[in-house]
Amino acid sequence: MSRLSHLNEAGEASMVDVSDKAVSSRLAVAEAWVCMAPETLDAIQSQGLPKGDVLAVARVAGIQGAKRCSDLIPLCHPLPLQKVSVLFEARPPTQLRIEVSCKVDGKTGVEMEALTGASVAALTIYDMCKAIDKGMQIERVGLLRKEGGKSGTWVVEQGEGHS
Repeated sequence: MSRLSHLNEAGEASMVDVSDKAVSSRLAVAEAWVCMAPETLDAIQSQGLPKGDVLAVARVAGIQGAKRCSDLIPLCHPLPLQKVSVLFEARPPTQLRIEVSCKVDGKTGVEMEALTGASVAALTIYDMCKAIDKGMQIERVGLLRKEGGKSGTWVVEQGEGHS
């Protein structure tokens, strides 16, 4: 097994030096699922919650989460994201799928930004709906695709726990 990239020669946590890496176009797509009562999904879709439009707020939160990733994950590089998109797909009767895509031209990938964006969007949905459904579950947060960099394109295989 190769040495983890975030450990220095002494085995201490360390930010990876990307100064010698080439700039390339990079993309990452991640997802998260929120499972809830059917009535909660109905309320989200009909905008029938007192806190307002859940998906509009969660979309902004997902974008903000991706942009602030390096403030939350200690060894992530701050990246000048060029595009963050947040999509929602209702899967009645009880599931809401969140998909976040991040793009950058840079020296390091945007996987963590996409994963953070999906997680923050899911947490925002929980926050906005908890008054009517405290039993919601956030599940299956994972990377679906990454492009760019030395390792090229990677796509999750069917059966790896993702849709």
